[in-house]
Amino acid sequence: MSLTIYYDVVSQPSRAVLIFCKMNGIAYTGKHIQLKKGDHLSPEYTSFNPAQVVPTIKDGDFYLGESVAILRYLAAKYKVADHWYPADLQARARVDAYLAWQHTGLRAPCLDVVMEEVFAVVLMGKPCDPKELKRKIGKLTPSFKKFETIFLKDQKFVCGEQISVADIMALSEIVQVLTCPSCKDFLKDFPKIAAWKERVESILNPYHQELVDQMQAVANS
Repeated sequence: MSLTIYYDVVSQPSRAVLIFCKMNGIAYTGKHIQLKKGDHLSPEYTSFNPAQVVPTIKDGDFYLGESVAILRYLAAKYKVADHWYPADLQARARVDAYLAWQHTGLRAPCLDVVMEEVFAVVLMGKPCDPKELKRKIGKLTPSFKKFETIFLKDQKFVCGEQISVADIMALSEIVQVLTCPSCKDFLKDFPKIAAWKERVESILNPYHQELVDQMQAVANS
């Protein structure tokens, strides 16, 4: 059975799933769902992803949405290297703890800024509200502090001394918000996160950077 991934490069979770597949040599057919054009709202896409979000995978007759569920499914099916999603119960629980936290702990505040400064303009033609942007940026500092103190600590990676799917998810969110003009220097106050970012990028490149370049090209088009 062939794997199909429905994605848009402007979507952080889409890029995380694509990077994971590329890093692990998982063959797939990509189907570009252009959020800007409303492809995710079409009757066809809605028929297998009623939430109308990306990414979605199709594996034979099986459809699955939600990036975290997708990553867990792919890690199990393709028996990838253990460090991505550990078999050890406690090590896996650490990864799961981050994946549970990141939805509201990191993704939500990062996405709020990106939506206000970039996506609202690009996808909806809505001008950025400077006061609202400032308010949303103000929520990033406590979010980044929690990411650093609760999860990264003094470790090389989010959940320990080896890279995992948690790092891919976190990097996709952080890099996206750093592409916003107002946040390009945000990590100057977080040198530990900046060092982690470089460490993870060195492992995930060239795939990570290729997708970021594609994302920025879409945002600038």
